[in-house]
Amino acid sequence: MARGDVLLVSLPPSDRREQSGRRPAVAVQTDQAGEPMLIVAPVTSNLAALRFSFTVRVEPSPENGLTLPSIIMVFQMRAIDKVRIIRRIGRVSNEDMERIHAEIWRMLKPPDS
Repeated sequence: MARGDVLLVSLPPSDRREQSGRRPAVAVQTDQAGEPMLIVAPVTSNLAALRFSFTVRVEPSPENGLTLPSIIMVFQMRAIDKVRIIRRIGRVSNEDMERIHAEIWRMLKPPDS
């Protein structure tokens, strides 16, 4: 796995607003050999998620493996155990990964940056 891979994952159940269940997610961390955890950003095909800050819309392509226009929910990125990864389904484009990085930076940057 590498940063930018689109993975089919099984996220734990939630009774609140966190994304859960079987869904795509984008790896946003460089995979370190031997590390049991990976930071991912969940993906939804519900375009209404664009109303939230820190999201990136991506179009489906053979490269990314998505079948519908989708929203990468950067604001919901989280660490998951790698046992939750079902399989790799594709990879986002370099341009999409740059937009994801920009949203991560915008969300996490210190106030005086």
